[in-house]
Amino acid sequence: MRRWFWELVPAGTASAQNVMKGDQFMKLAVSSSGKDLDAQIDPRFGRCGYFLIIDTEDMSYEAFGNENTALSGGAGIQSAQFVASKGAGALISGHCGPNAAQALKAAGIKFYVGQTGTVREAVESYKNGKLTPATEANAPSHAGMGGGGRGKGMGGRGSRDGRGASS
Repeated sequence: MRRWFWELVPAGTASAQNVMKGDQFMKLAVSSSGKDLDAQIDPRFGRCGYFLIIDTEDMSYEAFGNENTALSGGAGIQSAQFVASKGAGALISGHCGPNAAQALKAAGIKFYVGQTGTVREAVESYKNGKLTPATEANAPSHAGMGGGGRGKGMGGRGSRDGRGASS
């Protein structure tokens, strides 16, 4: 039986691990296209190139390659689980789909979407209280998978009913 991340993680797990300063979390995750603070925010959450986990007090950070980029499904949920495992209490990204949003909420992670620019600029905006947390997804399911192809194996070469193109 398949179980969703939000069924497996007790509510508030990430925020319980995270230290807050005022009303902001000190440990922040950002979806990034590169390994440093001057990289651009990757607009895709579940399939971003990297996650930067940043201590907002001193701007120290760790960069992690995203191992979920090639998943055929569930990348947002797996990425939310990764962010929670690193103890981040908040996430900054460009887009976030509905399953990822639900997993982030279940883990007690605030998320800030629709962000662009560099990671450093976004973190500064967060620290200065200029970002508003999202309450729902801002992208449809599977938005970061890319397009192309016929999808779902329908039609084309080798269809089972014998009507597809032959070799």
